[in-house]
Amino acid sequence: MTTLASGLSGGEVAGLIVRLPDWTYPVVIDTSSGQVRYDNYEGAWGDQARLERFLQIYAVEKARIEARKKGHQVTEQSLADGSIKLTIRVGGGA
Repeated sequence: MTTLASGLSGGEVAGLIVRLPDWTYPVVIDTSSGQVRYDNYEGAWGDQARLERFLQIYAVEKARIEARKKGHQVTEQSLADGSIKLTIRVGGGA
């Protein structure tokens, strides 16, 4: 769904709207370019860690989908520091 969001510095922007918990304004993603627009007023309007976690989860899912489309096997491991390690086995099947 594409829509307009205001409240971001620079006026209105178009794209996919994502509302993060406890954020004043939504994050807007331009799905054609991948550009992410947001304004958290240096943390006063939203915790940057929530955005970073969302982007990490999105990247993991996108990588998983693309690898499986090509017939590769994907395994995921959560690491102690909160990061996620993906292992993609080329030609490993789903």
